[in-house]
Amino acid sequence: MTNQKAVAERLLQINAIRLNPESPFTWTSGWKSPIYCDNRKALGFPPVREFIKSEFCNLIFTELEDAGVLAGVATAGIAWGAMAADQLKLPYVYVRSKPKEHGLGNQIEGHFEPGQKTVVVEDLFSTGKSSLEAVAVLRQAGAEVIGAVGIFDYGFDTARDAFAAAGVPYYALSNYATLIELAVERGLVNPSQQALLMEWRQNPALWGK
Repeated sequence: MTNQKAVAERLLQINAIRLNPESPFTWTSGWKSPIYCDNRKALGFPPVREFIKSEFCNLIFTELEDAGVLAGVATAGIAWGAMAADQLKLPYVYVRSKPKEHGLGNQIEGHFEPGQKTVVVEDLFSTGKSSLEAVAVLRQAGAEVIGAVGIFDYGFDTARDAFAAAGVPYYALSNYATLIELAVERGLVNPSQQALLMEWRQNPALWGK
């Protein structure tokens, strides 16, 4: 079993990922989706949490070995970034979605030096919007963002194009294609459901309408 499958299997085991092609979920964007991914659930399962943390560290060490500081994206990326930074013995900051409305008005919490090579830590890549907003904030503050990592990637073309346009390579511990392959192997979805699931990823904004 590849590590990508191992991550997907653990997420399925704890119901962090749910598949329901017949009764789709509705995202905040209004999109209808046959899948719902809540990686925060993994924080409540210590063996899964430890495994994901270690996989994050392996990924950063392998693909982004020049990392000098990790930056978690609020809110879902904060815990994962802190755990990975602790294991890798790297400085850590996190990026708010907007500046704090009192005190110092910080949008980046923690300390880093301008010019430090920075890796953004997310829990999930869908359109890439939240990750790239954090990248922009970090760059404005003087960070050199060398990449982004996340637990799960839906594999949308919009995300791939947005990260490419921003000049940010991004890597995920697992992805949608791997998940569906595993779900078929485990008998969690049948061939007709598999076709529906793969069709959704091609045009998620219009699927189910």
